[in-house]
Amino acid sequence: MYPYRIQYDVHCFARFRKNTFSRKKGLYMLQKPRGTTDILPGESEAWQETEAILRKTASLYGFSEVRIPTFEVSELYQRGVGETSDVVQKEMYTFVDNDRRSMTLRPEGTAGVVRCVIENGLTGGALPLALSYFVTCFRYEKPESGRFREFSQFGVELFGADAPVADANVILLGRDLFRNLGIRHISLEINSIGCKACRPLYREALHTYFSPYQNQLCDTCLGRLETNPLRIVDCKSELCSQFAKDAPKTIDHLCPDCHAHFEAVKACLDAAGVEYTVNPRIVRGLDYYQRTVFEFISTHEAFRSTLCGGGRYDGLVEELGGPAVSGIGFATGINRLILAMKAEGNLLPVSPSPLLYIAALGPDAQKYAFSLAAYLREKEIFAAFDQTGRSLKAQMKYADKKNAAFTLIVGDGELEKGEAFIKNMETGVQTPVNLKDFAAIVTAIGKEANR
Repeated sequence: MYPYRIQYDVHCFARFRKNTFSRKKGLYMLQKPRGTTDILPGESEAWQETEAILRKTASLYGFSEVRIPTFEVSELYQRGVGETSDVVQKEMYTFVDNDRRSMTLRPEGTAGVVRCVIENGLTGGALPLALSYFVTCFRYEKPESGRFREFSQFGVELFGADAPVADANVILLGRDLFRNLGIRHISLEINSIGCKACRPLYREALHTYFSPYQNQLCDTCLGRLETNPLRIVDCKSELCSQFAKDAPKTIDHLCPDCHAHFEAVKACLDAAGVEYTVNPRIVRGLDYYQRTVFEFISTHEAFRSTLCGGGRYDGLVEELGGPAVSGIGFATGINRLILAMKAEGNLLPVSPSPLLYIAALGPDAQKYAFSLAAYLREKEIFAAFDQTGRSLKAQMKYADKKNAAFTLIVGDGELEKGEAFIKNMETGVQTPVNLKDFAAIVTAIGKEANR
């Protein structure tokens, strides 16, 4: 009997079984949900190295890490991300908890960080406030290369910095992140989508432009025509994309303040030698953006994809109940970063290999191997030994498979003499060591490793 009971509707069980189980040896084996992925040994080390580079680069810009819950009340995303966004309308994982409250698994990081900032009064300190974060996000969308229903993000948010140079500085941080990860085939595209003062006029221009095509728009964009025509501009439908090519451009409908702000952002990027392209079709998919928006796109032929997106969201903090504090930030998907790094041919870490493998024969030798390994780990040396009762031949094969740099064979004879040899697995050189002198063994390993 199973320790749990699967409840299902009989009409959808066949589809449930197909998406949840795989047929193997006559049995249905549980498998991971569609749109999720397992990070295996060898891959996880690459993730750790990537996260370390992201964290270090952000800290050089003064960003401190914050950690937020995986789920929040649904209203946070409805108000923060926007009722008309695809995320809220189609992609959120929402459930009712035992207290009959509507809760949602985090679909993006910014709204949760803003809630955290407001609830903990962080804007009451010195501004600007610079925060970074690693989060797992959940969106119900079509899985494809680099896109998952559960995915990891790294993001930064800067609060209380209104000047155009703040926009340029956040964009520069994004560029440096990719440089430090060794991702060279990348382009930066920027745009300005105006503010509350000039956006209504632009929305009206879009509505006027797209109205004659309303019978040909996709069902999604037909709804957007009345609620948020700005989102039609970056629709992925082939027909809608054709209509959008000649649509009014945001940069032609900016108020004087937004125009001056955007020109100043470009001037700062030019001064720092940052290459970019102005792309009037970048509008971003979340409703809270205004003024500067940008994307970093992988241009490598083996992996063409948007790696990072962000922009300014002045007014979001106030919308969620906080003070009138400006904000700007971006997020990048770590899953996609890994794919981009692989496409670039970067050398990624593999599973760590033991510096010393101790092959033990007999109960006393096993105790010795255990004690020596414990001592070496105290010295921050990765040592491994047999834990399965293998033969000497099998132990040596295992050491070879694990790419151990050195091996030490210990049996009754070696323990009685108090002497053995450490073998360099690459050169074959054997160095005599005193088994009772653990410190001398560390020294011997160090000398051989530095040859």
